Amino acid sequence: MLPSPAVNSHRHDFVAVLEQLYRERTLTPYTAGRTIPLRLNEVLIVCRGVVQLYTIQQDGSETLLGLAGPSMPVGLPLTVVDPYWATALTDVDVLPLPMTEIESSPLLMAGICRHLMLRLQQSEAWLAISGKRLVADRLRQLLLLIAQDFGQVETCGVRIPVKLTHHQLATAIGTTRVTVTRLLKEFKEEGWLQTQQRYLIIQLEQLHNSSWSRMYA
Repeated sequence: MLPSPAVNSHRHDFVAVLEQLYRERTLTPYTAGRTIPLRLNEVLIVCRGVVQLYTIQQDGSETLLGLAGPSMPVGLPLTVVDPYWATALTDVDVLPLPMTEIESSPLLMAGICRHLMLRLQQSEAWLAISGKRLVADRLRQLLLLIAQDFGQVETCGVRIPVKLTHHQLATAIGTTRVTVTRLLKEFKEEGWLQTQQRYLIIQLEQLHNSSWSRMYA
């Protein structure tokens, strides 16, 4: 089950507020794969697309920390992780807002607070996934969670509209790319996962039976 109409209403209301307050302001576009600069006293509102959030370990490896979609706030004021990076996973448009401007606007504060709650829910869900003993369970639950957050319902199932590499999935659950490749093949053989043009598609029944179906109610 994807986010409820009430949740989508909250998101659309926030976008409407942004459009009303900043109609004359130009959004900053980034093409897929580009690094998005982050500044100490600035929050970015994702207005279109999906942003990948990650950190870099001492050995140079990346750890995927989360994904931010439309209306979600990202930025250095919202994290204590260092280093902290953001990359456009798809083509994105972001609206940069100085913290002083946010703090002086009750409408912005209220909208951002709501979406920070959703980011917190996502972060705790990712932590819960990392505690699962079996790698197969971690990968299955991660895919279901991403579909819950960003999935698009189609006749063939729920399409995950972002192309996450096997390496990115592996860093998110603490395993190897080879293991992810093997498990994805097994999931397809089980019948609840398929791919079309490199996009993952999950059977809707699998999402209905997922523990994440209670999220964002």
